[in-house]
Amino acid sequence: MLSVPLSTLPPDFRARALHWGSGFPHCAYFEPNDLAYPGGTFARILAVAAEATETPNSLAELRNWLLSNATNAPACGFVTYDVKNEVEALTSANFAGLGWPQLHFFRPQTWLHWRPDYLEIHGHTTGVLDAILATSVPPAIPTQVSALRPRMPKESYLQAVAAIREDILNGEVYELNLCQEFYAEQVQLHPVEVFLQLNETSPTPFAGFYRWHDHYLLCASPERFLAHHPPALISQPIKGTIRRGTTPAEDEQQRLTLLHDEKERAENLMIVDLVRNDLARVAETGTVRVPELFGLYPFRHVWQMISTVEAVLRPEADLTDILRATFPMGSMTGAPKIRAMQLIEQYEYSRRGLYSGSIGYIWPTGEFEFNVVIRSLQYRADTGYLSFQVGSAITYDSLPEREYEECLLKAQALLEVLGHLSFNK
Repeated sequence: MLSVPLSTLPPDFRARALHWGSGFPHCAYFEPNDLAYPGGTFARILAVAAEATETPNSLAELRNWLLSNATNAPACGFVTYDVKNEVEALTSANFAGLGWPQLHFFRPQTWLHWRPDYLEIHGHTTGVLDAILATSVPPAIPTQVSALRPRMPKESYLQAVAAIREDILNGEVYELNLCQEFYAEQVQLHPVEVFLQLNETSPTPFAGFYRWHDHYLLCASPERFLAHHPPALISQPIKGTIRRGTTPAEDEQQRLTLLHDEKERAENLMIVDLVRNDLARVAETGTVRVPELFGLYPFRHVWQMISTVEAVLRPEADLTDILRATFPMGSMTGAPKIRAMQLIEQYEYSRRGLYSGSIGYIWPTGEFEFNVVIRSLQYRADTGYLSFQVGSAITYDSLPEREYEECLLKAQALLEVLGHLSFNK
C-alpha cells in the first residue's frame, strides 16, 4: 500500500484520477461528496481492472465467487433490475437499448481509498500516482444533447396512471412505482466530463461512475439500498419529494408541506412496512426496527422524505441471501412487490437496465454498501445510446398530471447537464 497526504495533491486530483481510471474497461468510482447522512455514505473509492475473468453474472454464482476471494480488495459491481427474474418467477420482454449483463462484479487490480487526511493506493501501485498526476483534465464544455425524447408519450403516461389507480381500487396493489425512459440516439458523450458536471450540479451521498467495457453509468443517487456494518443491516427507502424553495422562508414552507403531505407519508409508510418484512427474512428474530420515520433531508434541487430501517443480520446469512430477500428495493417497485413488478412490466415501455438496480462494493470482512440507481444516465459508447429514467409512486390518491411533473422534477439535474433547461413534453 502507498499512503499519500491529501495536502500534497493538486486540487483537481480526483478529476485526474477518474479520467485516468476511466481508461480501464472495468472502472468503479464511489463518491460521497462529503455530505452528512444518517448511517454514513459511500466511502470515496476508485477501483480499476484491465481485465476481469471468471466473474459472477448471476446471484447463483455470486456466493462462491465471494468465498473464493484471497485478497484484501473490495469486490465492486452492479445488480440490474432484471435480477428480479432470478429472485422471482418473472420475465422482462420490453425494449432494451442498453444491454447490461444482469449482474457483474470484479476485483480491482488497483484501488484508491480516500481517507480524511490521506490517500491510500492499493494493489498494483507502481507508477500509479505519477500516471494520475500526468493525466490532464480537459476544460469543461457544456454538453448539448438535442434529440432527447420520451419512450412513453405523455398522454400514454397519464393513461397508465389512471389505469394503475383502477388496479389499486380493484385490490391488485396498494402502490406502484411507474417509471418512464427519456433517450437519445447516436450521441457522442464524454462520460467522465458529464459525470463531473452532474456531480457538481447535483451532489449526493451515493453518487458513482461505473464503466463496464462500452457501457457507462453516471449516477447522482441520494438513496441507500443496503449497508452492512456488522451486525447491523440498514436500508433507507426514499418516498416523498418536493421542490426546494428559492428563499429560506419558501424553502422552510416547502419542507413543512412535504412533512404534512398525507399522500407522501402514506407512500413512505407502505414502503417502510415492505422493507421491514424483507429484512425480517434475514434478520435475527425481533431485531427489525425503524429508528427514523419520515425524516426530511435537503438536496440541491429537492427535499426528500427518508426513513431508516435497521436489523441485526443472522450470522449464517450472506449477501446472496440478503439480495434474494430484499431485491429489488421496495421504493422502486411498490407493494405487494411481486404483483407490482408484474404490472410494471405491463405498463412500462422499456426495460430499466441498471436503473432501479444498484452499484456498490463488498469488503472481504463482509461489510458492504449499495445504493439505489436513480437520478442517473446510462450510456453505450459503442452505439451512442443515451438513456435516463425517472418515476414516481402511484397510489389511489395520485393525480396523473402531478405525477408527471414529479418525474420532470427528479430529472431536473439530468436535463440541465444535457443542455435542457426544460423538456418539451
